[in-house]
Amino acid sequence: MSTPRNPAAAPALGHSIKHLVTHLITPLLMCLGMALAYQGAFHQPEPHHLKVAVVGTTPQAQGLAQAIQGKAGDALDVRTVDDRAAAEQQLRDRDLVGAFVPDAKSPELIVAKGNSDTSVVAATAVFTTVTDQQGVPLHVTDLTTPAKGDPTGQGLFFLLVALSIGSYASVAAIGAAGAGLSMRIRALVGVAVSLVVSVIGIVTAGPVFHVVDHDYAAIWALGWLYSAGILLIGIGLHSFLKRWTTLAMMVLFVMLNFTSSGGIYRPELQNGFFGGLHGFWTGAGFLEGARSILYFDGGAGVGGHVVTLLVWLLLGGVVLVAAAMYEGRGRRLPEPRQDAEEEMEETVAV
Repeated sequence: MSTPRNPAAAPALGHSIKHLVTHLITPLLMCLGMALAYQGAFHQPEPHHLKVAVVGTTPQAQGLAQAIQGKAGDALDVRTVDDRAAAEQQLRDRDLVGAFVPDAKSPELIVAKGNSDTSVVAATAVFTTVTDQQGVPLHVTDLTTPAKGDPTGQGLFFLLVALSIGSYASVAAIGAAGAGLSMRIRALVGVAVSLVVSVIGIVTAGPVFHVVDHDYAAIWALGWLYSAGILLIGIGLHSFLKRWTTLAMMVLFVMLNFTSSGGIYRPELQNGFFGGLHGFWTGAGFLEGARSILYFDGGAGVGGHVVTLLVWLLLGGVVLVAAAMYEGRGRRLPEPRQDAEEEMEETVAV
């Protein structure tokens, strides 16, 4: 006896496969974006206008600086400074990566590793070549004191990662579970969540792991500004993008953000695209601001980094206003429960 055929089976299968393929687009685009961003930013670090100096006013110091510049080309920006005090001040202002003090028996390179450990490594390699030709060892002096739990100075980057993930993942939760709330309420929830995220960040980075060992309040404030900017932008974007919000947030606050933050390589070791983003992207604002507070006594341009974070927070407010107007005109459609749950799953998986 033959099995009855179900004419609805084929169309149902086709619909399920189409639905599956549609939802695979987001993770595959995330894969492509992460591959392009991370490999594009980090695959071949090499100096670009790395700022170094030779200390001294003698003809020999001038000649050495010119010789190094001529050999390095665009890889280095070599200058001379009058004396050690001037060199140290420029290092503390984060205007230099390294300052070389020539000496026949004990040449010295003065650095500030709190600025960027990888940039210091590049500068050290340059002047080690010089001292190797002299047949004497190079003595390296660091003007900054790393935190007990962060000897390389890169722990702040991982704090940035934690703050970022806590913030953009919360956007999906607020957008999905809070879809029935007014934009004002969702915005207030976002601000409250950013407070929680920033507290988690400073507690784990401070008392738990000792990545931050002083100025807790200042680092926490930077973290709150940073997190609030991400959340407000994301909550506003969700009104327009719905289930594509997670992908947009990944692009803005992971792919372009982590790679341009200076956490692994600062602009002088990156290509022009990511080096250019470093000047105004929000992750760089947080990370460089935190470095200036922790390692350079709150100087070295910290005010500019705070302004960067405030601009991104203001941008979040603008996006929220636009989203509120959009929803107020009746264009907001209820998000299907299934799509909302899938967006949450994608965000948690990331």
